[in-house]
Amino acid sequence: MKKNRLHKGQRVTAFDYILIIYFLFIIVTTIYPFLNVLAISLNDPIDTMRNVNFIIPRKFTLANYQYVFSKNNLLFPFLMSIARTVVGTVTGVICTAMVAYVLSRKDFYFNKLFTLLFIITMYVGGGLIPEYLLITRTLDMSNKFSVYIIPGLVGVFNIILIRSYIEGVSISLQEAAKIDGANDFIIWLKIIMPICKPVIATVALFGAVGQWNSFMDTYLYARNLSTLQYELYKIMESAKIKIDPHAANIEQVTRSVSPLSVRMAITIVATAPIVIVYPFLQKYFIGGITLGAVKD
Repeated sequence: MKKNRLHKGQRVTAFDYILIIYFLFIIVTTIYPFLNVLAISLNDPIDTMRNVNFIIPRKFTLANYQYVFSKNNLLFPFLMSIARTVVGTVTGVICTAMVAYVLSRKDFYFNKLFTLLFIITMYVGGGLIPEYLLITRTLDMSNKFSVYIIPGLVGVFNIILIRSYIEGVSISLQEAAKIDGANDFIIWLKIIMPICKPVIATVALFGAVGQWNSFMDTYLYARNLSTLQYELYKIMESAKIKIDPHAANIEQVTRSVSPLSVRMAITIVATAPIVIVYPFLQKYFIGGITLGAVKD
């Protein structure tokens, strides 16, 4: 009897089957590119050169990863990437949250003016040459660790994101803290920051991914402070070799590595740390994006 009631209450309709098929399709189309990249990075170079599409390597090999890790000493660049990611993310979140808090205050007279000026920078930039001259000559940050931190200290999009979240927080909390004698810094640190954990985690994830994946600033300003991404970029460039798939000496071909396979191995090495960290921030990431749009 109980079994029949469960069957009637959980009856599957045709629409449910459509949803199942739809979500399975989304899952496959989302996971397949990553599995394909992983398979190519572990596959034999001959299969890769023949442009065989698959998600499981037909001829398993670690030669591509051996090539990547044998080209250079990646320990120092790896530590440099971690350092710039941690320091850049923490300082960026702090500065961005401070600016967002100021712009969210209704009693700040120049609120709209500064918001407009910040937004203009999203659409109008000075260009690469003025930026290069500013960083290398005016600020003299060439081959200094500060070149990884200061230029990207504040992001306009992140300011807007945090400000929108703060505006959804009840103003009575701030007024009560002021009555108790708290200044703006204490209100920001003790009240705003704990409440804004979801959006702070979201901005931190954006900043960490940007810092970790960046290599152009190393190429332009800080080659003496090489990062992992820049070293992987150099390895990828050095792997652009031409191999004839119809060569008579098949043994020579099989001992070689395919440029495509090397690029895929570099992609896995570069994205693995972010993929590992993301699940721990996923709930905050989703909360920061969705809750920031909810108004009481």
